Amino acid sequence: MRLFSVIFKKEDKIMAEELKDRKVAILTADGFEEIELTSPRDAIQLAGGVTHIVSPKRDIVRAKKGNEWSLDFDVDVPLDQANPADYDALLLPGGVFNPDKLRVNEQALDFVKAFFEAGKPVAAICHGPQVLIDAEVVEGRKMTSVKNIRKDLINAGALWEDSAVVVDQGLVTSRTPDDLPDFNEKVIEEFAEGKHAGQHA
Repeated sequence: MRLFSVIFKKEDKIMAEELKDRKVAILTADGFEEIELTSPRDAIQLAGGVTHIVSPKRDIVRAKKGNEWSLDFDVDVPLDQANPADYDALLLPGGVFNPDKLRVNEQALDFVKAFFEAGKPVAAICHGPQVLIDAEVVEGRKMTSVKNIRKDLINAGALWEDSAVVVDQGLVTSRTPDDLPDFNEKVIEEFAEGKHAGQHA
């Protein structure tokens, strides 16, 4: 029960079959914040979804806990072999280094854009929305993020607000690991709903 209490505010809201047959791509490079990948990943899996770590790296990606390097995670699908059409939703963990690497990777940006073009739900936390700026999909969208990139999002046309979680037509964003219970709950809800007409870039 401890795992559930960490991931969800209200255990009875989550059904194990809620994301049955849903595949979620977790796009990341080295330097992601560990809990911003593991917590939503575990929530998705507990709701019946399948997750794949997709990365420009071919074998492993390395996490951070704050300023310290932590665990290595296996890459399930190298980015150059990943097909957005194979996935129902996209998750972008934060961390300082990870989004900074992805936002200058054209393959990563094309991968992200494909989810918006198909109307598929996307979730990003902390610094993760930086990738969405360079994918040019934030203009006019209600969003939040860690405060460090607030001005970046506003300058890119996003409607930024200081909230634990913001949902806009299938786009889910949150600020920090403290918001993970709210973030995970909305991730499950939006991923379960599937495509959103307003999600198109």
